[in-house]
Amino acid sequence: MFEIELHRLRHDDLVRRAEAERRVREALRVRRAARRGTAARGAEPDSHTRRRSWFARTA
Repeated sequence: MFEIELHRLRHDDLVRRAEAERRVREALRVRRAARRGTAARGAEPDSHTRRRSWFARTA
């Protein structure tokens, strides 16, 4: 009887973890799709623009 309860607890824990991982993957998928939609509308993404020069300014 004790082993069955341990098995059920382990099973429930694995199901919860799998569901949480699914939610994370879905959130990432939605985020990527939103970024692609923004890029398709012509907005320039901030993450790919270089704000500073690699070289020091001359006097």
